[in-house]
Amino acid sequence: MLTKNTWVGGLAAASIFWLGACGGRHESTESFALVTTNTKIPYWTDAASGLSAAAKELGVRADVNGPESYDPKAEKEQFLQVMARKPAPAGILVSAADPELMRDAIDSAVAAGIPVVTIDADSPKSKRLMFIGTNNYEAGEIGGGLLEKNLKGKGDVVVFTIPGQTNLEERLEGYKRALAKDGGIKISRVIDMKGEPPVAFDATQAIVQKGGTLPDAFVCLEALACPEVADVLQRSNVTGKTVIAMDAIPSTLQWIQKGVIKATIAQRPFTMAYYGLRVLDDLHHNKATRGPGGQPTLPVFVDTGTILVDSSNVGTFLSADPAK
Repeated sequence: MLTKNTWVGGLAAASIFWLGACGGRHESTESFALVTTNTKIPYWTDAASGLSAAAKELGVRADVNGPESYDPKAEKEQFLQVMARKPAPAGILVSAADPELMRDAIDSAVAAGIPVVTIDADSPKSKRLMFIGTNNYEAGEIGGGLLEKNLKGKGDVVVFTIPGQTNLEERLEGYKRALAKDGGIKISRVIDMKGEPPVAFDATQAIVQKGGTLPDAFVCLEALACPEVADVLQRSNVTGKTVIAMDAIPSTLQWIQKGVIKATIAQRPFTMAYYGLRVLDDLHHNKATRGPGGQPTLPVFVDTGTILVDSSNVGTFLSADPAK
């Protein structure tokens, strides 16, 4: 099993964690919120478990908010509603589906004295205090390395993504960097799957039905597309294609077990939400984001790491899945 566990920020990040664990007495009205999109998919239910675990340990309230579909505008509206609660939340975690759309809402919350930390998907130009999540450039480079190995340095690739989402753009750049080393593998098409699995299914089906020479590989930069790609390939009896997914949702793991998806790059949403809530709790009770001489006390980025899941270790992940 390939693991990545780099904690950017070192002692600064670790000190925040332990201060949060032994913070002062919590008030009965103290609450925190996580705002995201696609709240019911396995990725975010895993994050919700991390949020709940940290809240229980700290003795605070925390909830998940946002649309059940991929809807950045509805996410922003939900964020503003959370921000307007009385009493105000003690802190907000947010995964910014559209970083620019969320920017002014995040800035307004910070200006109002509500700490905001981004997890999973960043809004880097906003005044959020820090980002906790995956090193997405590196995740893309890992995927690109897999493509190089499986395609033996030559081939045609279709990529499924959501343009404009910072974390996905970074993953795509990581793939491009990895593939540029030899230059024999080309990304021929980038498909906007709009956060909707049926779009990925229909696009893959159109590629297969068109006939002619099919792409050698399919890459998904978010969680929902590759199970749809795998479904189409199996229905159409298309074999020998390299499919590289993102995240360890149950359907992706099952397609790896069947041999249709080659591998997936799993993130740690539980860790993002768990650690994020502890950071917010410390910020709420200790306030200071600047030390002597104005030096920042917070790391800009905490990397929660990735795990490469393939046929060699997928059984472990499936056996750990409570839905299995």
